[in-house]
Amino acid sequence: MSRAQLALRVSDLEGSIAFYSKLFGTEPAKRREGYANFAIAEPPLKLVLIEGEPGQETRLDHLGVEVGSTEQVNAATTRLKDAGLATFEENDTSCCYARQDKVWVHGPGREPWEVYVVKADADTLGKSAGPDATGDGCCTGQATGDTAPASGCACGH
Repeated sequence: MSRAQLALRVSDLEGSIAFYSKLFGTEPAKRREGYANFAIAEPPLKLVLIEGEPGQETRLDHLGVEVGSTEQVNAATTRLKDAGLATFEENDTSCCYARQDKVWVHGPGREPWEVYVVKADADTLGKSAGPDATGDGCCTGQATGDTAPASGCACGH
């Protein structure tokens, strides 16, 4: 199983949950303090909502591809490195109320992408173990070889 992920930082979490529940005809698969995600079957999408600052417009937090196993994350890591992309790996990390293995890359516009697997549920939002962790959310990994700071994505799994 593989699906695209879209993580949004929203100022009104409850209003956003209500809107996206109506838009996609389903309730969140996971809700925690300041966080919700939807596992949408059609189209295959993991929609993540992360509570931001009051009054701020909704913004893209990060993008991703959820895969079914650590082996698939490892294969993606190898493929991305072989393609010449700078990568940053996080293994057995706690992020967005889940234990995960993942690899990060940045697109040409500095948009952060992750390929990840959810290994288990976790009790806390978590923090990135990455070299550019800012404390703003949990997934702030910076790709190896990048010089610009990573965006403060707060993952969505």
